[in-house]
Amino acid sequence: MADIKVSIASPVIENEEINAVIEVMKSGMIAQGPKVIEFEKEFADFVGAKYGIATNSGTSALHVALLAAGIGEGDEVITSPFTFAATGNSILYTGARPVFVDIDEETFTLDPSKIEEAITDKTKAILPVQLYGQSADMDPIMEIAKKHDLVVIEDAAQAHGAEYNGVKVGNLGDMACFSFYPTKNMTTSEGGMITTNNEEFAENARVYRAHGSKTKYHHEVLGYNFRMTDIGAAIGLEQLKKIDSFNDKRIENAKYLNEKLADVELIETPVVKDGYKHVYHQYTIKVKNGKRDELSEFLLENGIGNGIYYPIPLYNQVLYTEMGYDQSLPVTDEIVEEVLSLPIHAKLTKEDLDLIVEVIKKADEELN
Repeated sequence: MADIKVSIASPVIENEEINAVIEVMKSGMIAQGPKVIEFEKEFADFVGAKYGIATNSGTSALHVALLAAGIGEGDEVITSPFTFAATGNSILYTGARPVFVDIDEETFTLDPSKIEEAITDKTKAILPVQLYGQSADMDPIMEIAKKHDLVVIEDAAQAHGAEYNGVKVGNLGDMACFSFYPTKNMTTSEGGMITTNNEEFAENARVYRAHGSKTKYHHEVLGYNFRMTDIGAAIGLEQLKKIDSFNDKRIENAKYLNEKLADVELIETPVVKDGYKHVYHQYTIKVKNGKRDELSEFLLENGIGNGIYYPIPLYNQVLYTEMGYDQSLPVTDEIVEEVLSLPIHAKLTKEDLDLIVEVIKKADEELN
C-alpha cells in the first residue's frame, strides 16, 4: 500500500491550545475545575442552550443524558442503526432496549416517517443521530415526541455548529450530546458535552456525572465518574473560538469537491437539504455498482485516506444478534454497502483536494 499523502482526519492544534494547557498545568487545578465551568457556559452559549454539562467522552454524555431523562430497565429508545456503536450501547448501559428504525436515503439520518410504527407502551425516548455533520429532520421528530410524550435526545457527536432551519444542533431536542474526540470538528482530546434548556435534566446530569452526588460524600443515586478535566476544557475553550472557521473551511472544501466530482459517474456526492447547514464532519459519498470497496482500496493505493462509516448496522453487530436482534431495514442495508468518506478536514490544501479529485476520476475510468 502506498504512503498516505492525504489523511482522512487531522486535528488542528496550535499554540493557543498548547499555551492554554500549560497555563492549567501551572495552576495546579488539572481535574474538573473553573475551566470546565467556563467551557460549559461558552459551549451552551454557542449552541443557544441554557445549560452545558461537560463529560469525559461523547459516550458518557449519551449515557448520562439518558439517565437524566429517567430512562432505565424495561424502557425502549428509538434510534438509528446506522451510527457508531456508542449510540446503541449507551441505551443498553441504562438497562433499556434500542429500537432501530430505518434511515433517509439522502441524509442517512433517522426517517421520521418510520418512527410512529415503532412506538410501543415501553417507548420513552427518541435518539436521532445528527450524522456526518448534518441534522436529522427534527420538526416531525419533535411533533411525534410531543404527541406520544417522549423525550428527544440528539446524538450530536458529529455536528458541532450544524443548523436546522436556522437553529443550531444541540438546541433542537430536549437534550443533545456532543463528542470532542480528536477527529471531530473540534476537540478537547477526549471529552463530551450535554446541552439542554431543561433545568431538571441539567441537574440530574450533573449528579450522574459525579458519583451520584450533589454534595461531597453524599450519594443519592448510582452515579459515575464521567467528569471532564480542566486540561481538556482549556483545549476546548480555544477550539471553540475557532470552530466557525474550521467549519467554514470544511464547507468550502465540500463545495469544491462537489463541483469537481459532479460528472463522476461512479459516485454520488452528499445531499444537503434546504434549510440545513451541513458542517461536514465527514464528506460521505455513495459509490455505485457495488464498487465501494474497490474504490476505497484504489484510493489507498494512491495515497488517499478514506473510511467506511459504518460498514455494519448495529442490529447486525454480534453484540446485538446474540441479544436476539434479527432485523433487516432496506435503506440501511443498502447504504452500508455504498458509503465512503473522503478527507474533508480543515487542514486540507487545494493540492490535497485536487489530488483527491484526480484519483477519483482515474478510478472512475478504471473501475467502471
